[in-house]
Amino acid sequence: MQLKFLPNINAPEDIRGFSNQELHELCDEIRNYTINTITEIGGHLAPTLGVIELTVALHYIYKTPRDKLIWDVGHQGYAHKLLTGRFKDFTTIRKFRGLSGFLKRSESEYDVIGAGHASTSISAALGITEARYQTNGNYRVAAIIGDGSMTGGLAFEGINNAGHIGRQLLVILNDNEMSISPNVGAISTYFTRLISNPLYNRIRNEIWELTGMIPLGKTKTRNFIRKIDESLKSLIVPGMLFHELGFRYFGPINGHDLDEVIHTLDNIKDIKTPVLLHVITKKGKGMVTVDNKKGEYHDDAVKYHAVKPNGKKEARPYKIEPKFPNQSGPIFQDVFGKLSCEVARNREDIVCITAAMREGTGLVPYSKEFPNRYYDVGIAEGHGITFAAGLASEGIRPIAAIYSTFLQRAYDHIIHDCAIQNLPVIFCMDRSGIAGEDGPTHHGALDLAYMRCIQNMIVTAPKSGNEFRHLLYTALNIKDQPFSIRYPKASSVEFDENGQAELIPIGSWEIEQHGSDVAILAVGPMVYSALDVSKQLNASDISCEVVNCRFIKPMDEAYLRSMKNNFSNIITIEEGTVIGGFGDGVASWLLENGYSGQFQKLGLPDSFVEHGTRDQILSMIGLDPSGIATTIQKSVRFKKEPAFS
Repeated sequence: MQLKFLPNINAPEDIRGFSNQELHELCDEIRNYTINTITEIGGHLAPTLGVIELTVALHYIYKTPRDKLIWDVGHQGYAHKLLTGRFKDFTTIRKFRGLSGFLKRSESEYDVIGAGHASTSISAALGITEARYQTNGNYRVAAIIGDGSMTGGLAFEGINNAGHIGRQLLVILNDNEMSISPNVGAISTYFTRLISNPLYNRIRNEIWELTGMIPLGKTKTRNFIRKIDESLKSLIVPGMLFHELGFRYFGPINGHDLDEVIHTLDNIKDIKTPVLLHVITKKGKGMVTVDNKKGEYHDDAVKYHAVKPNGKKEARPYKIEPKFPNQSGPIFQDVFGKLSCEVARNREDIVCITAAMREGTGLVPYSKEFPNRYYDVGIAEGHGITFAAGLASEGIRPIAAIYSTFLQRAYDHIIHDCAIQNLPVIFCMDRSGIAGEDGPTHHGALDLAYMRCIQNMIVTAPKSGNEFRHLLYTALNIKDQPFSIRYPKASSVEFDENGQAELIPIGSWEIEQHGSDVAILAVGPMVYSALDVSKQLNASDISCEVVNCRFIKPMDEAYLRSMKNNFSNIITIEEGTVIGGFGDGVASWLLENGYSGQFQKLGLPDSFVEHGTRDQILSMIGLDPSGIATTIQKSVRFKKEPAFS
């Protein structure tokens, strides 16, 4: 497509001299370019399309980067990236060694705070306002948060504290859950224009000050004026909650009316107290799909929240395509969706809980088949886990399906409300290990470590979809302990939809292949990588024993004792951090039990891994079969030695 503006925009100041007509044309160009590009290369689409006018207006009115814009989550920040000097690299977004799909401090000075998890913007923005106060700075601060993120308790904790402190801070509530309703009509628009007008605010403040000079009846007069002001607002606007929390409320306004957004932002930008601007937008605005059954056109914001490449363009600056074995099975996400329905059909005490991730966790089929036993708590993971504890305390068996990195937000709830009280909540953690293009905010690097150190917690990882079934039924057989099952965003390798469940003895491992030179202890689907490694090393006359360590805690101590006496070379492989993970657990046991052979642990490094496809990242950090084989060849000795006692 022919671009008029974007190739020439290197910074937001380049648009501040634009005419009104040019700003409108720029919005259209950003929308069309974003749709064309992201549908070709993949990425988050609908979130950005809903905030294009708002983004242009913010950078037009606010003097960024001196003024600070803090975006919640960040996947709605693509237009922000295009306006802040990243147009030339835009086609690399979410690609290996390309632009991040979220905001990222190391990528641009305009990315004030990075985030991949929701509800953080207001607290971060308040911290920045206080830094301004502490350093006598002179700049404005604005946080942009979606209505979905406002379901998170952290957002309200931030609002409560901001209202108490009372300094200049603009919070923009981007509300895309409803259409442009009658509330955003002539009366509401007029009222917002009135109360955001500088003249109105100056007169309002002067009247307030004058009432303070009244020698008698000062308190009664001010209370009377306040009641009139609040009564009028409660009749016309839905913002009394924010008003009671210490915020001046403006809106709602149409977030796609560029002129109205600019006018309102210009009027309220210098109010010295906390302000909340309620903006109504349409997620996915501009994306239209065809309903083949009805032949009608309609917007589909859920479908276009994130899109996969359409195959017309390959934009990866670095291409790595290692061969991984046995990747033909359904992904674990879909396996969980089928298993959740299976167990719920067999047991009426099963419920499933998720935190605004029904699609991502695979629970769509379950939510439709068992609507009365399905709970979406919103972006409130901590509440979700304590809610699950309450259910479990009364004999219900809750399965909490939450991404590995999102569950980090509920850590105290896991310990305080589940583990200490011996409540059998089952944690099903998707995106454990490498999460792909979403990058370090979504890579499940820590769950093995953070679950393993919780007293009373059983920690597991299935190698396949079939073993996932066995572990889930095993978990349901445990009545006095929490039980975690972790799995990656990857193929489940093997899954029989009509398979039969088996109860697995707690703490038991399984020898997949016998050998004599090196014992490879593998976690989850890394078992299949280990088997492939064994084939490669067999060609070099190196015999490997491959063990499926499906229980990370407790470990199979009977096997460990046998292994200690029979192998002078031991290696662990896990798709999690090597610090505090499964390998550390094995190393501690070996040290405490007098092992003096060669030991090596492989996993994610002690640094945050960037974004890219799972295969690319595993290859880069040496966790693909080829990298694992090379490490074993270099780091362990294969001469025949006597067994260790």
